Amino acid sequence: MKLITFAVPCYNSEAYMSHCVESLLSGGSEVEIILIDDGSTDGTGAIADGYAARYPDIVRVVHQENGGHGEGVNQGLAHATGLYYKVVDSDDWVNEKSLQHVLETIREHRKAGWQVDMYIINFVYEHMSEGYQRIVEYSKVFPVEQICTWAGIKGFKQWDYMMMHSVIYRTEALKESGVHLPKHTFYVDNIMVYQPLPHMKALCYLNENLYRYYIGRDGQSIEEDVMIKRVDQQIRVTKIMLNSYTYDELVRLDKPLFKYMINYMSKIMCITSIFLLLADKKNGTTVHTQERDQLWQDVKKRDPKLYRKLRSQVVGMAATIPGKHGPAISIFLYHIAQKIFKFN
Repeated sequence: MKLITFAVPCYNSEAYMSHCVESLLSGGSEVEIILIDDGSTDGTGAIADGYAARYPDIVRVVHQENGGHGEGVNQGLAHATGLYYKVVDSDDWVNEKSLQHVLETIREHRKAGWQVDMYIINFVYEHMSEGYQRIVEYSKVFPVEQICTWAGIKGFKQWDYMMMHSVIYRTEALKESGVHLPKHTFYVDNIMVYQPLPHMKALCYLNENLYRYYIGRDGQSIEEDVMIKRVDQQIRVTKIMLNSYTYDELVRLDKPLFKYMINYMSKIMCITSIFLLLADKKNGTTVHTQERDQLWQDVKKRDPKLYRKLRSQVVGMAATIPGKHGPAISIFLYHIAQKIFKFN
């Protein structure tokens, strides 16, 4: 059995996908690489087929009509045969030495008969335009290289977060979680590191800077102007996440996971709210501010306890400052946080 299936959704990625694939090939015969050609109109499909021809025991290709990043992730999971599943974006890559350590650890755990549902790893923001790196690591949250449960972690701080880059899921556990991403929608990564978490019982953190997350390419989905244009997709993702669990379901989770899920959902509500405000600021309208207010009111009506909890978080309060100057203050606070944490 392959130890890890790496799914690489590719759309018009011919200029940079080889760097990604070559880094994954360092895993050798223990990995499976599924390249999902998402209806590309350039040479992406041919490059993918070329890798499959050269490495038939490692690389597989799925050609599909354009369905967006989420559908690429769905198809990768549907075709995965590896014990574990990880998504790698086609403009990102992995550290080869760290990958060897991850594979060695999985081997050791299998040999000992231990079933880990989720491995947590560090990732590195590679800010190419600004020429620096920032490592996101979790040594203050999880015990290092020890199998634990959510009850056994130290707990996340207010600004701690995991991204899809941080996790390697056991394939069957991920399928059992029922996660399925919407088509033609950006920002679905947030669903992937929210909905499955309560289904992951056994955890193991590896203090390895495995995933290299490229920041700075023109037109990237996390650029502010791009996110403003796609704010409707951010709303769609937010609503899917809100509908995943009620407050009563969340509060029954182990306390550290409950606190994390609430904190993360509050961040997502904050981001969505801010970009609705930014859309109005850019367009000189108020319609998106009304959408923000309606989003929060819908949560309040459907799940009052969840609403109160989300609003009580710092980021929840920052995104909903009342009054004439409230939106401007919220945007100002967002830009301050952006400069400090450099999340896009």
